[in-house]
Amino acid sequence: MTRLSGGLIDRNTSFSFTFDSKTYTGHEGDTLASALLANGVRLMGRSFKYHRPRGVVAAGSEEPNAMVELRSGARTEPNTRATVAELYDGLVAKSQNRIGSLAFDALGVNDYFAPFFAAGFYYKTFMWPRAFWEKLYEPMIRRAAGLGRLSMQADPDSYDKGFLHCDVLVIGAGAAGLAAALASARAGAQVILCDEDFRLGGRLMTESHRLDGAPATDWISSLEAEFETFPNLRIMRRTTVFGVYDHGIYGAVERVSDHAAEPGDKVRQTLWRITAKRAILAAGATERHIPFADNDRPGVMLGAAMRAYANRWAVAPTKSAKDPIAIFTNNDDGHRTALDLMSKNVPILGVIDSRENAPRFGDYDLFAGSMVTGTKGRLGLKEIEITNGGTASWHRCAALGVSGGWNPNVHLASHHRGRPVWDDTLLSFVPGADGPAGLIPAGACAGLGSTAKALADGAKAARTALSELGMKAPDIALPDAEDMPVSQADFWHVPGKKRAWVDFQNDVTVKDIVLAHKENMKPVEHLKRWTTLGMATDQGKTSNVSALAVMAELTGKSIPQTGTTIFRSPYTGVSLSVLGGGDTGVNFRPRRLTPTHTWAKSQGAEFVEVGQWMRAQYFPQAGETDWRESVDREAKAVRKDVGLCDVTTLGKVDVQGADAGEFLNRMYSNMMGTVAVGKVRYGLMLREDGFAYDDGTCARLGEDHYVVTTTTANAGLVYRNMEFARQCLWPELDVQLISTTDAWAQIAIAGPKSRLLLERVVDEFDLSNDAFPFMGCAKLTVCKGLRARLFRISFSGELAYEIAVPARYGNALMARLMELGSDLGVTPYGTEALGVLRIEKGHAAGAELNGQTTAKMLGLGRMVSVKKDSIGAVMSRREGLASDARRLVGLLPVGSTERLMAGSHLFAQGAAQTIETDQGWVTSACYSPHVGGYIGLGYLENGDTRMNEEIIAANPVEGSEMRLRVVPAHFVDPEGERLRD
Repeated sequence: MTRLSGGLIDRNTSFSFTFDSKTYTGHEGDTLASALLANGVRLMGRSFKYHRPRGVVAAGSEEPNAMVELRSGARTEPNTRATVAELYDGLVAKSQNRIGSLAFDALGVNDYFAPFFAAGFYYKTFMWPRAFWEKLYEPMIRRAAGLGRLSMQADPDSYDKGFLHCDVLVIGAGAAGLAAALASARAGAQVILCDEDFRLGGRLMTESHRLDGAPATDWISSLEAEFETFPNLRIMRRTTVFGVYDHGIYGAVERVSDHAAEPGDKVRQTLWRITAKRAILAAGATERHIPFADNDRPGVMLGAAMRAYANRWAVAPTKSAKDPIAIFTNNDDGHRTALDLMSKNVPILGVIDSRENAPRFGDYDLFAGSMVTGTKGRLGLKEIEITNGGTASWHRCAALGVSGGWNPNVHLASHHRGRPVWDDTLLSFVPGADGPAGLIPAGACAGLGSTAKALADGAKAARTALSELGMKAPDIALPDAEDMPVSQADFWHVPGKKRAWVDFQNDVTVKDIVLAHKENMKPVEHLKRWTTLGMATDQGKTSNVSALAVMAELTGKSIPQTGTTIFRSPYTGVSLSVLGGGDTGVNFRPRRLTPTHTWAKSQGAEFVEVGQWMRAQYFPQAGETDWRESVDREAKAVRKDVGLCDVTTLGKVDVQGADAGEFLNRMYSNMMGTVAVGKVRYGLMLREDGFAYDDGTCARLGEDHYVVTTTTANAGLVYRNMEFARQCLWPELDVQLISTTDAWAQIAIAGPKSRLLLERVVDEFDLSNDAFPFMGCAKLTVCKGLRARLFRISFSGELAYEIAVPARYGNALMARLMELGSDLGVTPYGTEALGVLRIEKGHAAGAELNGQTTAKMLGLGRMVSVKKDSIGAVMSRREGLASDARRLVGLLPVGSTERLMAGSHLFAQGAAQTIETDQGWVTSACYSPHVGGYIGLGYLENGDTRMNEEIIAANPVEGSEMRLRVVPAHFVDPEGERLRD
């Protein structure tokens, strides 16, 4: 064990956990990384490309190496940073990206072939022979790629999403964030404070500085106690703000129960959409390393991370507390690590400082003007080479802390293409003035890294934000804190011939950057993609500036002239499960229930998803053993007696205004403005490119009042297109629209006895054929006073009506109709029977209006009026569409009782079945109880002139084919006498 004294762990609470099936012990307050280091485990992973042994480098979300799989079974979670995985009792973790054991990875052989995997190798390799790609290259790449494996089982946990609003959002709970939250909360503003850690304090918890002469944790505890008294302050621990979006919206993930083996009755994570009037970015800074030869050994880490493990988690990153540790730095901050470790009796080999005039801050050996030029120890650091001038010497060393300066975390400030700007004093990029509106950087994130400056800048940022909101921030007393200036050298990497790693996660070396320069990949965006530098979950946190410095050196330009990449969200990895916000299974999308859902459920209906709606598919009865028995019975009942079907899901749009008729003329391909009051007309809508995309009816209830119906699938699309046309294309028209799909329950009453049934519910209204003919409509009342709308239209080809009542009465109306029609043989029917009836009648539906059909193909060419203009009309007459010879026809199997499959392709008998000879396809098919066999609809070349011809329907998916006879699309009542009776 390498536990030190002190720390912020609870030594009275011990946790047992496993890593690669070996059991270890840690304490409450540990992370997985700190607990493994405390148990002497330094080897935690393998690198992405070369599979080199890797250990922990950082202590936070910037960690590029220690990526592990957590949990087991269906809860397996790959690609989790061990540095942010909060330890709990029973935690199960294992290493990833390996074949064999972590100590002996078979894919480690890749390291010996490193010359073949240089920058851009994937652009240069696998290009030939072309035939090798599918059989060899792609399977090989898929096997080797990736950093972890999914369980391939359904996630058993639940996730949630939520919406929050605030005056001030504070991102980060370090010194600057705490000061900003305190000032904002005391001013009475609605404040949200988010931090990705499970404790507040940020780097205050990892440093040995004192505030007002006392440990920083004392000030944090007093602050937390005061925070509890503010009803206007919401503290969100374990919450990462991962992205900045338009209009002051921030995406955040709260890890609600990731610190437990199982969530229990809690959700696992919550996706928050936070709308903030102002936001203060107190995200801190990330230390950068200094690339040198073989700098990726387990045991080489960032200097600040080394002292974080010592101060917060009481851990030395060595197998034994007696093993010597060295520090390699180009700045004063690196010396702090040596002092903190010495205070905990950790042996210090010395501080290797690249500056000739390096200052000495304590009683340790100082190697001024020196560099680390090499390391030894494949599975863990054992020795380092220190070079001064031309003299090199090897020294026993178990861990090396590298401190190359600090990079402000400008990522979120760059999400709106905000360009960071270079600071010559800090030798780093800081947020620019063109970042997201309303986002104010503060503290180390803004380049003010000392504790005193960060506290003061956090309070200042709060005053600025509140002032912009018309609020006054009170003066707050800030504790005395360290404000030591830090000098650093302009020193970016150690020259040498061996590989020096810049990006640990993506295995990018200085040599790769040199090669990219030689191959003219000098622009930073080209450099990034050619080398994979700073990509994926890393986002360049520890590597970006160092890489730019190397490229700047090669091009002879300054770093700001070389430029920087634009960071993208998410700031850290976000699981797909939480992005779904719990929208899985039945919650995958909103489910809309029809007004008669309760009644249908009580009748034992089987339901099917139709768009967002749950519709009754069929109503099985006792003794029926197959779904088709139910469907056949329902379809026969409609043809023989009377059937009821809930058709509420059809889109309904109320169109009113003096120019309503003209507006509809322009939306529909056929004339709508001439529809007489009390009449209904069938209509067809075209896309701008001339293809048909929706059909429906248009009923005129008054001089300036129309009701339009659409297909269920396109209800939202049609309404959106109509609203766009009203507002943007023809704003001069006096017309108003409103969707009434949910406002009216609509029930189809179809069959020879439908008029008899309807007469029993309507109030004093003449339903005779002369008084209310086919395609008539009217406002009336039913059931002694309930307002209703009645339309005499038919989708089944029978005498039929559709009656609409306010949605809340739909369930009761259905029950009443069933009661009153019991002696008439009234039967409820679902979508399956509805589909059978419409195919028998030859009605086009979604399968025929699939986005690649024209009015002519549907046999509706004359509906595209030449007397007026309408959307898509001109384009429908272009040569390619006007000359399309495919027509909608009916199809009957010949000599076969096998099922006719929709989607089958149509060919002439004896013709080769190729794309060139393909003559059409089957759009819809079903079993027809009235025909006594399978029937179908389809598009066939010159189909209207090929009646009674026999053709072939080929089903290449199942390798079958069937002979069909071409017939008219109307299998039942082709003259339409029944529906006009």
